[in-house]
Amino acid sequence: MAALGWLTPRRRSATARSVLAGEASAEAARKTAQALEAEAGPPAEPEETAARAAEEAEPAEPEFPVAGDDLAAAFFDLDNTVMQGAAIFHFGRGLYKRQFFHRRELARFAWQQAWFRLAGVEDPEHMQDARDSALSIVKGHKVSELMSIGEEIYDEYMAERIWPGTRALAQAHLDAGQKVWLVTAAPVETATIIARRLGLTGALGTVAESVDGMYTGRLVGEPLHGPAKAEAVRALAAAEGLDLERCAAYSDSHNDIPMLSLVGHPYAINPDTKLRKHARAHDWRLRDYRTGRKAVKVGVPAAAGVGAIAGGAAAAIALHRRRK
Repeated sequence: MAALGWLTPRRRSATARSVLAGEASAEAARKTAQALEAEAGPPAEPEETAARAAEEAEPAEPEFPVAGDDLAAAFFDLDNTVMQGAAIFHFGRGLYKRQFFHRRELARFAWQQAWFRLAGVEDPEHMQDARDSALSIVKGHKVSELMSIGEEIYDEYMAERIWPGTRALAQAHLDAGQKVWLVTAAPVETATIIARRLGLTGALGTVAESVDGMYTGRLVGEPLHGPAKAEAVRALAAAEGLDLERCAAYSDSHNDIPMLSLVGHPYAINPDTKLRKHARAHDWRLRDYRTGRKAVKVGVPAAAGVGAIAGGAAAAIALHRRRK
Protein backbone atom coordinates (compact mmCIF):
# COMPACT_ATOMS: atom_id res chain seq x y z
CA MET A 1 0.00 0.00 0.00
CA ALA A 2 1.38 3.34 -1.01
CA ALA A 3 2.40 5.68 1.78
CA LEU A 4 0.06 8.57 2.43
CA GLY A 5 2.06 11.76 2.30
CA TRP A 6 -0.56 13.97 3.89
CA LEU A 7 -0.40 12.53 7.41
CA THR A 8 0.67 15.22 9.87
CA PRO A 9 3.49 14.64 12.37
CA ARG A 10 2.43 12.79 15.51
CA ARG A 11 3.44 13.89 18.96
CA ARG A 12 2.50 10.74 20.86
CA SER A 13 3.76 7.16 20.71
CA ALA A 14 1.45 5.29 18.36
CA THR A 15 2.35 1.86 17.08
CA ALA A 16 3.21 1.44 13.42
CA ARG A 17 0.19 -0.82 12.98
CA SER A 18 -2.23 1.73 14.46
CA VAL A 19 -0.78 4.44 12.22
CA LEU A 20 -1.17 2.17 9.18
CA ALA A 21 -4.72 1.29 10.19
CA GLY A 22 -5.60 4.95 10.60
CA GLU A 23 -4.07 5.96 7.28
CA ALA A 24 -5.75 3.09 5.44
CA SER A 25 -9.10 3.93 6.99
CA ALA A 26 -8.83 7.62 6.13
CA GLU A 27 -7.87 6.83 2.56
CA ALA A 28 -10.77 4.38 2.17
CA ALA A 29 -13.21 6.82 3.77
CA ARG A 30 -12.32 9.64 1.40
CA LYS A 31 -12.57 7.42 -1.67
CA THR A 32 -15.97 6.01 -0.72
CA ALA A 33 -17.29 9.41 0.32
CA GLN A 34 -16.27 10.89 -3.03
CA ALA A 35 -17.87 7.99 -4.87
CA LEU A 36 -21.09 8.32 -2.87
CA GLU A 37 -21.21 12.05 -3.47
CA ALA A 38 -20.79 11.55 -7.21
CA GLU A 39 -23.51 8.90 -7.31
CA ALA A 40 -25.97 10.69 -5.06
CA GLY A 41 -26.17 14.05 -6.83
CA PRO A 42 -28.35 16.44 -4.79
CA PRO A 43 -28.40 15.64 -1.05
CA ALA A 44 -30.94 12.95 -0.23
CA GLU A 45 -33.56 13.40 2.44
CA PRO A 46 -32.33 11.75 5.69
CA GLU A 47 -34.00 8.52 6.80
CA GLU A 48 -36.44 8.13 9.63
CA THR A 49 -37.46 11.18 11.67
CA ALA A 50 -34.08 12.55 12.70
CA ALA A 51 -34.32 15.64 10.50
CA ARG A 52 -37.85 16.36 11.68
CA ALA A 53 -36.78 15.86 15.30
CA ALA A 54 -33.97 18.37 14.85
CA GLU A 55 -36.37 20.89 13.27
CA GLU A 56 -38.90 20.53 16.08
CA ALA A 57 -36.27 21.01 18.79
CA GLU A 58 -35.97 24.31 20.61
CA PRO A 59 -33.18 26.71 19.52
CA ALA A 60 -29.73 25.60 20.66
CA GLU A 61 -28.10 27.50 23.52
CA PRO A 62 -25.36 28.40 22.97
CA GLU A 63 -25.35 28.03 19.19
CA PHE A 64 -23.37 24.94 18.22
CA PRO A 65 -22.29 23.71 15.80
CA VAL A 66 -21.42 26.96 14.10
CA ALA A 67 -23.09 27.21 10.71
CA GLY A 68 -20.83 27.80 7.75
CA ASP A 69 -17.62 26.67 9.47
CA ASP A 70 -15.98 24.69 6.68
CA LEU A 71 -12.93 23.99 8.83
CA ALA A 72 -15.01 21.93 11.26
CA ALA A 73 -16.45 18.40 11.05
CA ALA A 74 -17.94 15.86 13.44
CA PHE A 75 -16.71 12.34 14.21
CA PHE A 76 -19.11 9.80 15.73
CA ASP A 77 -18.25 6.45 17.25
CA LEU A 78 -20.80 3.83 16.16
CA ASP A 79 -21.37 1.08 18.74
CA ASN A 80 -23.51 2.26 21.68
CA THR A 81 -23.06 5.86 20.50
CA VAL A 82 -25.00 6.03 17.25
CA MET A 83 -26.40 2.51 17.38
CA GLN A 84 -27.52 0.31 20.25
CA GLY A 85 -25.21 -2.70 20.46
CA ALA A 86 -22.24 -3.68 18.30
CA ALA A 87 -22.48 -3.50 14.50
CA ILE A 88 -20.25 -6.51 14.03
CA PHE A 89 -22.57 -8.72 16.10
CA HIS A 90 -25.61 -7.60 14.14
CA PHE A 91 -23.67 -8.29 10.97
CA GLY A 92 -22.84 -11.75 12.29
CA ARG A 93 -26.50 -12.41 12.94
CA GLY A 94 -27.26 -11.61 9.33
CA LEU A 95 -24.48 -13.86 8.09
CA TYR A 96 -25.81 -16.73 10.23
CA LYS A 97 -29.24 -16.28 8.70
CA ARG A 98 -27.58 -16.66 5.30
CA GLN A 99 -25.77 -19.82 6.42
CA PHE A 100 -22.26 -18.41 6.42
CA PHE A 101 -21.75 -20.58 9.51
CA HIS A 102 -23.65 -23.24 11.44
CA ARG A 103 -26.02 -23.36 14.38
CA ARG A 104 -23.73 -25.54 16.47
CA GLU A 105 -21.35 -22.58 16.73
CA LEU A 106 -23.89 -20.24 18.26
CA ALA A 107 -23.80 -21.41 21.88
CA ARG A 108 -20.05 -20.94 22.10
CA PHE A 109 -20.25 -17.27 21.16
CA ALA A 110 -23.73 -16.14 22.23
CA TRP A 111 -22.41 -15.06 25.63
CA GLN A 112 -20.25 -12.39 23.97
CA GLN A 113 -23.22 -10.39 22.74
CA ALA A 114 -25.12 -11.04 25.99
CA TRP A 115 -22.16 -9.69 27.98
CA PHE A 116 -21.84 -6.68 25.72
CA ARG A 117 -25.53 -5.90 26.10
CA LEU A 118 -25.44 -6.17 29.88
CA ALA A 119 -22.19 -4.32 30.42
CA GLY A 120 -22.87 -1.68 27.78
CA VAL A 121 -19.15 -1.20 27.15
CA GLU A 122 -16.56 -2.48 24.74
CA ASP A 123 -14.22 -5.23 25.87
CA PRO A 124 -11.17 -5.27 23.57
CA GLU A 125 -10.64 -9.02 23.97
CA HIS A 126 -14.26 -9.84 23.10
CA MET A 127 -14.32 -7.43 20.18
CA GLN A 128 -11.00 -8.75 18.86
CA ASP A 129 -12.35 -12.29 19.03
CA ALA A 130 -15.39 -11.27 17.01
CA ARG A 131 -13.26 -9.45 14.43
CA ASP A 132 -10.98 -12.46 14.01
CA SER A 133 -14.06 -14.56 13.45
CA ALA A 134 -15.39 -12.14 10.87
CA LEU A 135 -12.11 -12.18 8.95
CA SER A 136 -12.12 -15.96 8.76
CA ILE A 137 -15.73 -15.93 7.57
CA VAL A 138 -15.25 -13.41 4.78
CA LYS A 139 -11.96 -14.81 3.49
CA GLY A 140 -12.39 -15.78 -0.14
CA HIS A 141 -15.63 -13.83 -0.56
CA LYS A 142 -16.04 -10.90 -2.93
CA VAL A 143 -16.18 -7.41 -1.47
CA SER A 144 -19.19 -6.66 -3.65
CA GLU A 145 -21.02 -9.70 -2.25
CA LEU A 146 -20.54 -8.59 1.36
CA MET A 147 -21.58 -5.03 0.51
CA SER A 148 -24.82 -6.30 -1.00
CA ILE A 149 -25.51 -8.51 2.00
CA GLY A 150 -24.62 -5.64 4.33
CA GLU A 151 -27.40 -3.52 2.84
CA GLU A 152 -29.92 -6.24 3.68
CA ILE A 153 -28.54 -6.75 7.18
CA TYR A 154 -28.81 -3.04 7.93
CA ASP A 155 -32.52 -3.11 7.12
CA GLU A 156 -33.08 -6.31 9.11
CA TYR A 157 -31.14 -5.67 12.32
CA MET A 158 -29.62 -2.19 12.52
CA ALA A 159 -32.06 0.47 11.27
CA GLU A 160 -34.30 0.25 14.34
CA ARG A 161 -31.35 0.40 16.74
CA ILE A 162 -30.19 3.90 15.86
CA TRP A 163 -30.31 6.23 18.88
CA PRO A 164 -32.64 9.10 17.83
CA GLY A 165 -30.87 11.57 20.11
CA THR A 166 -27.43 10.93 18.65
CA ARG A 167 -28.86 10.93 15.15
CA ALA A 168 -30.28 14.40 15.86
CA LEU A 169 -26.84 15.58 16.97
CA ALA A 170 -25.35 14.38 13.68
CA GLN A 171 -28.13 16.12 11.77
CA ALA A 172 -27.35 19.38 13.59
CA HIS A 173 -23.82 19.25 12.16
CA LEU A 174 -25.12 18.43 8.69
CA ASP A 175 -27.61 21.29 8.87
CA ALA A 176 -24.73 23.60 9.78
CA GLY A 177 -22.98 22.58 6.56
CA GLN A 178 -20.39 20.35 8.21
CA LYS A 179 -19.27 16.88 7.19
CA VAL A 180 -20.08 14.04 9.57
CA TRP A 181 -18.05 10.84 9.73
CA LEU A 182 -18.58 7.57 11.57
CA VAL A 183 -15.43 6.22 13.25
CA THR A 184 -15.64 2.56 14.22
CA ALA A 185 -13.79 -0.70 14.61
CA ALA A 186 -16.46 -2.32 12.43
CA PRO A 187 -15.46 -3.18 8.85
CA VAL A 188 -15.27 -0.05 6.74
CA GLU A 189 -17.74 -1.53 4.26
CA THR A 190 -20.37 -2.04 6.98
CA ALA A 191 -19.69 1.40 8.43
CA THR A 192 -20.01 3.01 4.99
CA ILE A 193 -23.42 1.41 4.47
CA ILE A 194 -24.64 2.75 7.82
CA ALA A 195 -23.24 6.22 7.14
CA ARG A 196 -24.91 6.36 3.73
CA ARG A 197 -28.26 5.18 5.10
CA LEU A 198 -28.15 7.89 7.76
CA GLY A 199 -27.26 10.58 5.25
CA LEU A 200 -23.78 11.12 6.73
CA THR A 201 -20.65 12.00 4.78
CA GLY A 202 -18.79 8.72 5.15
CA ALA A 203 -17.07 6.37 7.55
CA LEU A 204 -13.71 5.45 8.98
CA GLY A 205 -13.54 1.74 9.79
CA THR A 206 -11.32 -1.31 9.96
CA VAL A 207 -9.86 -2.06 6.55
CA ALA A 208 -9.71 -5.71 5.53
CA GLU A 209 -7.19 -6.50 2.81
CA SER A 210 -8.60 -7.48 -0.56
CA VAL A 211 -6.92 -8.55 -3.79
CA ASP A 212 -8.79 -8.35 -7.09
CA GLY A 213 -11.98 -7.64 -5.17
CA MET A 214 -11.61 -10.71 -2.92
CA TYR A 215 -10.96 -10.69 0.84
CA THR A 216 -7.66 -12.29 1.87
CA GLY A 217 -8.55 -12.76 5.55
CA ARG A 218 -5.95 -10.21 6.69
CA LEU A 219 -6.21 -6.64 7.98
CA VAL A 220 -4.39 -3.54 6.78
CA GLY A 221 -2.65 -2.57 10.00
CA GLU A 222 -4.91 -3.43 12.93
CA PRO A 223 -8.56 -2.98 13.97
CA LEU A 224 -9.57 0.66 14.15
CA HIS A 225 -9.78 0.73 17.93
CA GLY A 226 -8.40 3.08 20.58
CA PRO A 227 -5.28 4.88 19.33
CA ALA A 228 -5.93 3.76 15.75
CA LYS A 229 -9.18 5.75 15.73
CA ALA A 230 -7.27 8.86 16.72
CA GLU A 231 -4.80 8.18 13.90
CA ALA A 232 -7.64 7.86 11.40
CA VAL A 233 -9.26 11.13 12.52
CA ARG A 234 -5.90 12.91 12.45
CA ALA A 235 -5.15 11.63 8.94
CA LEU A 236 -8.59 12.49 7.59
CA ALA A 237 -8.49 15.95 9.14
CA ALA A 238 -5.14 16.63 7.47
CA ALA A 239 -6.44 15.41 4.11
CA GLU A 240 -9.64 17.45 4.39
CA GLY A 241 -7.92 20.60 5.67
CA LEU A 242 -9.84 20.60 8.96
CA ASP A 243 -8.96 22.42 12.16
CA LEU A 244 -9.31 19.77 14.88
CA GLU A 245 -9.81 22.45 17.53
CA ARG A 246 -13.03 23.40 15.73
CA CYS A 247 -14.17 19.79 15.25
CA ALA A 248 -16.40 17.66 17.48
CA ALA A 249 -16.20 13.98 18.43
CA TYR A 250 -18.76 11.73 20.13
CA SER A 251 -18.30 8.38 21.87
CA ASP A 252 -19.58 6.16 24.68
CA SER A 253 -16.30 4.41 25.50
CA HIS A 254 -13.18 5.31 27.47
CA ASN A 255 -11.28 3.47 24.73
CA ASP A 256 -12.00 6.50 22.54
CA ILE A 257 -10.44 9.07 24.87
CA PRO A 258 -7.49 9.43 22.42
CA MET A 259 -9.94 10.39 19.64
CA LEU A 260 -12.04 12.65 21.88
CA SER A 261 -8.93 14.40 23.14
CA LEU A 262 -7.94 15.41 19.59
CA VAL A 263 -10.87 17.77 19.06
CA GLY A 264 -11.98 21.02 20.60
CA HIS A 265 -15.54 19.79 21.22
CA PRO A 266 -15.53 16.28 22.79
CA TYR A 267 -18.85 14.68 23.82
CA ALA A 268 -19.48 11.65 26.01
CA ILE A 269 -22.64 9.92 24.76
CA ASN A 270 -24.10 7.03 26.82
CA PRO A 271 -20.71 6.96 28.57
CA ASP A 272 -19.22 4.01 30.40
CA THR A 273 -18.04 4.63 33.97
CA LYS A 274 -14.46 5.52 33.06
CA LEU A 275 -15.45 7.91 30.30
CA ARG A 276 -18.09 9.59 32.47
CA LYS A 277 -15.49 10.20 35.18
CA HIS A 278 -12.96 11.50 32.66
CA ALA A 279 -15.53 13.73 30.96
CA ARG A 280 -16.63 15.30 34.24
CA ALA A 281 -13.02 15.89 35.26
CA HIS A 282 -12.31 17.67 31.97
CA ASP A 283 -15.65 19.51 31.62
CA TRP A 284 -16.62 17.58 28.52
CA ARG A 285 -20.25 17.57 27.40
CA LEU A 286 -22.30 14.53 28.39
CA ARG A 287 -25.58 13.06 27.22
CA ASP A 288 -27.17 9.72 28.12
CA TYR A 289 -30.00 8.29 26.01
CA ARG A 290 -30.17 4.89 27.70
CA THR A 291 -32.27 5.86 30.70
CA GLY A 292 -33.81 9.17 29.72
CA ARG A 293 -31.98 10.95 32.53
CA LYS A 294 -30.37 14.25 31.63
CA ALA A 295 -26.64 14.28 32.11
CA VAL A 296 -24.56 17.42 32.52
CA LYS A 297 -25.37 19.79 29.68
CA VAL A 298 -22.73 22.25 28.61
CA GLY A 299 -23.55 23.82 25.27
CA VAL A 300 -25.17 20.66 23.90
CA PRO A 301 -27.43 21.42 20.92
CA ALA A 302 -31.11 21.32 21.82
CA ALA A 303 -31.49 18.59 19.22
CA ALA A 304 -29.63 16.36 21.66
CA GLY A 305 -32.62 16.47 23.92
CA VAL A 306 -34.76 14.82 21.26
CA GLY A 307 -35.10 11.06 21.22
CA ALA A 308 -35.75 8.22 23.58
CA ILE A 309 -34.43 4.76 24.19
CA ALA A 310 -34.07 2.79 20.97
CA GLY A 311 -36.31 -0.22 21.26
CA GLY A 312 -35.71 -3.91 21.19
CA ALA A 313 -33.04 -6.15 22.61
CA ALA A 314 -30.69 -7.74 20.11
CA ALA A 315 -30.53 -11.49 19.93
CA ALA A 316 -27.62 -12.99 21.85
CA ILE A 317 -25.53 -14.08 18.94
CA ALA A 318 -21.96 -13.75 17.71
CA LEU A 319 -19.65 -14.92 15.00
CA HIS A 320 -17.88 -18.27 15.03
CA ARG A 321 -14.10 -18.39 15.26
CA ARG A 322 -13.32 -20.32 12.12
CA ARG A 323 -15.14 -20.95 8.88
CA LYS A 324 -15.70 -24.67 8.39
